[in-house]
Amino acid sequence: MSPLVGHPVFERVALIGLGLIGGSIALAARRAGAAGRVVGYARTAETRETARRIGFCDEIVESASEAVAGADLVILCVPVGAMAAVAAEIAPALREGAVVSDVGSVKGAVIEALSGLPDHVHVIPAHPLAGTEHSGPESGFAELFDNRYCLLTPLPDGDAEAEGRLARFWRALGANVEAMAPERHDLVLAVTSHAPHLIAYTMVGVADDMRRVTKSEVIKYSAAGFRDFTRIAASDPTMWRDVFLTNREATLEILGRFTEELFALQRAIRTGNGDMLFDYFTRTRAIRRGIIDAGQDTAAPDFGRVAARSGPKAGE
Repeated sequence: MSPLVGHPVFERVALIGLGLIGGSIALAARRAGAAGRVVGYARTAETRETARRIGFCDEIVESASEAVAGADLVILCVPVGAMAAVAAEIAPALREGAVVSDVGSVKGAVIEALSGLPDHVHVIPAHPLAGTEHSGPESGFAELFDNRYCLLTPLPDGDAEAEGRLARFWRALGANVEAMAPERHDLVLAVTSHAPHLIAYTMVGVADDMRRVTKSEVIKYSAAGFRDFTRIAASDPTMWRDVFLTNREATLEILGRFTEELFALQRAIRTGNGDMLFDYFTRTRAIRRGIIDAGQDTAAPDFGRVAARSGPKAGE
């Protein structure tokens, strides 16, 4: 659980986008006392009304500009492809000295999208490595960021005091905070998140295309590895479309390496090279142990997913 901070890290926090991440930020900030007031905005009236009913924000407003007016922290919780349009909309309303951040899974594209913001604000891109396959305002929960990492990718000429303040905010929400260069972030996430998601989408697509395997059989026998492919492949389509289009170079590089590894395994199976397969699987098994030892997952047979909101969080 996150520590109580005693007094707010930011007095007025504006959340643009009220889905899983935005809702969870609001709930975690309330739990920790990290924000004096949280104001939210979502693009659709339906989402705004749902957020009002749930009540995780102090106020829901009717425009992004209204939400950011007077805010000392603005977090853009929208798909990466929408960042530039949102930035253009809010730019005239941002107060001097405000911190503007995001939660996008790709950082190079976000930095470019936010490059037109006024010089009197502090742009500090960020990425909480937390999520689930669920989306929408009703999917958020305060514990989402507990013991997960939030990576900050500060700009070269950024303000150290503002960066430290944002780091304190995320720590109050329960996250471990580290800094990373944007290009390094995009390569690392291509390995740990983006390529695995694309592979999951592909495997589910292959199953869908195989007319020999009926839908009922896929569902009936999905208690094995395929079950977790379908969980990952259920993630938000808009978000992942934007991730692959904006991080294409790093993703394609990792997919190229994946293809080489796949060919090597294919050859080992074809030639009956059991020693190679055993050694390979032993090495990859050790990686799983390292993730558990780092506290980023559990060794429970069901991966700890006893309930939708209590298990480890997938997605970036």
